[in-house]
Amino acid sequence: MKLRISFFLPVLALCLTLQNAHAQGTSGFHVTKTFTIGSPGGWDYIAVGPDQKIYVSHSSDVVILDAKTGDSVGVIPNTTGVHGIAFAPALGKGFTSNGRLNTVTIFDIKTAAVLQQVSTGQNPDAIMYDPYSKLVITCNGRSHDLSLIDPGTGQVTGTIALDGKPETAVSDEAGKIYVNIEDKNKISVVDITTKTVTTSWPLQAEGPTGLSIDVKTKRLFAGCDKQLVVMDATSGAIVAALPIGDGCDGTGFDAGLKLVFASCGEGKLTVIKEESASSFKVIDNVTTKRSARTCAVNEKTHEVYLPAAETQPGAAGERPKVVPGTFGVLVVAR
Repeated sequence: MKLRISFFLPVLALCLTLQNAHAQGTSGFHVTKTFTIGSPGGWDYIAVGPDQKIYVSHSSDVVILDAKTGDSVGVIPNTTGVHGIAFAPALGKGFTSNGRLNTVTIFDIKTAAVLQQVSTGQNPDAIMYDPYSKLVITCNGRSHDLSLIDPGTGQVTGTIALDGKPETAVSDEAGKIYVNIEDKNKISVVDITTKTVTTSWPLQAEGPTGLSIDVKTKRLFAGCDKQLVVMDATSGAIVAALPIGDGCDGTGFDAGLKLVFASCGEGKLTVIKEESASSFKVIDNVTTKRSARTCAVNEKTHEVYLPAAETQPGAAGERPKVVPGTFGVLVVAR
């Protein structure tokens, strides 16, 4: 969870927010069930695998759940400080970014067997697979760079330096990688063919964390402090700025439903409808649970998964403490 500070929106962003925020209603989404994991430790990202299983980062392991029953069906061990999970389906391989080890674990999707450990930059956070370049890419928060990994050989084939802390990255599947630079409040654009940063675009909002994309309309969805910024992926123009809950650390996009989701640690999942490439509106704020700050969208079942736990206040200046035995995954669906 990121610490946030208050700020005043620029006039343009404020106007866009007011213009797009007025229409709120009921999306039909609600928490339908909870898959209990229970074991102690922190968490970060969650992912849906090509095998339709749920992969949950959890302290020093990745827990694998059956998406229908919530039963534990496997574990990827020794991933200390794990943040994210990515997949190269054609190769049958998965990848975890292990923040405290400065490594990526490569595993077999069918068996969950660990195949290889790869050294990366410092504190690999978000991780993704780019279908265009066929590379696995880690966002290295401490060394301020991206590590490019050949998923076939497990070798690092390049490093791209950035001028700030990369939080999340997405691909347009046509040669461009977009990276949320959290401490500079902008999105940097990477040409993956030349392995260079070509430009950066200001978000006019603070603390960008979650990032997702609609590759058809070429729209980026950046989860920031109490607002989701919609950006044109071809020009960097801000299309909309919409109000969301506090403590957003993840976004997701369901291309079939044309819905954007922003998971917010205050206990809300904001649902935004993409009516067209230029029109967006908030249609719901689904009650989830405090600490449910990241999410993953299952585009086949149209479910949203959010890792969360019950919490209690910590000492002055400390984060809330997790109530033992309460960690699990919320399932939000219609």
